[in-house]
Amino acid sequence: MTDEATEVKAEPSVGPRRVFVLGGTGTIGRATVQALLARGHEVVCFLRPRSGREQGPEFLEGANLRFGQVTDPASLARDGFQGERFDALISCLASRTGAPKDAWAIDYQAHVDALTAAKEAGVPQMVLLSAICVQKPLLAFQHAKLAFEAALIESGLSYSIVRPTAFFKSLSGQIARVQRGKPFLVFGDGKLTACKPISDWDLANYLVDCLDDKSRHNRILPIGGPGEAITPREQGERIFALLGKTPRFKQVPVKLMDGIIWTLGTLGRVAPPLAEKAELARIGRYYATESMLLLDPATGRYDAAATPSYGSETLFDFYERVIKGEATVDLGDHAVF
Repeated sequence: MTDEATEVKAEPSVGPRRVFVLGGTGTIGRATVQALLARGHEVVCFLRPRSGREQGPEFLEGANLRFGQVTDPASLARDGFQGERFDALISCLASRTGAPKDAWAIDYQAHVDALTAAKEAGVPQMVLLSAICVQKPLLAFQHAKLAFEAALIESGLSYSIVRPTAFFKSLSGQIARVQRGKPFLVFGDGKLTACKPISDWDLANYLVDCLDDKSRHNRILPIGGPGEAITPREQGERIFALLGKTPRFKQVPVKLMDGIIWTLGTLGRVAPPLAEKAELARIGRYYATESMLLLDPATGRYDAAATPSYGSETLFDFYERVIKGEATVDLGDHAVF
């Protein structure tokens, strides 16, 4: 039986573990590897063959890097687990775009194959980085994530399914835009949605603490960062304030996105690449109109007060560090604006 988290607890680590990590090249994955190493755990990261060539010599320093194809079950077993013993599997792996083909290949099938290989290797525990948006599944990648969550719950392994609210990098793409003198873009009036974003490091520590905190075992764990829920308009206002500029906003009608989605979807019936673009537009609309907070199934409303908080760094702390040049924003596939 699953149980959604209502409070955050922590227990001291019971000792070093040997941990197999998927998705170690992403921002959350890299932070998770660092958090594992800081606690003295032995870490093995399974990466795409070209990952080692793309990164510098200090890439994931301290971890044992193994290379293969996460989409190939034989490679997972042969090149990844290699018949060795591991105490846990942590996955920060996610599809790059969320498009249907990519989502079902990575968010579902690759995880199913990794779970099978882990069970064959005798791994007793898995910590999964999921997403809070699966509470209201309207998109292919959400259904793919939910399908694997169900497979993990039924697997017999001890599990922790962590559903974070929003990441700092996905909410930082307009800092450079505002610095260039452009207005901050909002959908509607900028108050349609809210979230409680969590930093990479705070989320990484939460994931790693799931290894030893028994109160987080066999549970679905929604988690946000510290402080009150923040709307997009409040995000823009803070950026302008930190830059000493007068706030300027440009409102984008949601109906405009609906028109784009309809056009791409219609054309996609005869041109498959446009069908994928329509799905990407639907993803954008979802995040423009749905809050990343705990959803009350009884009322169908998002509840900021019920969304658990964890960590110490707020989004506005991060904005200040970015503007001072003390932090950078690696948007990658999160580059929307």
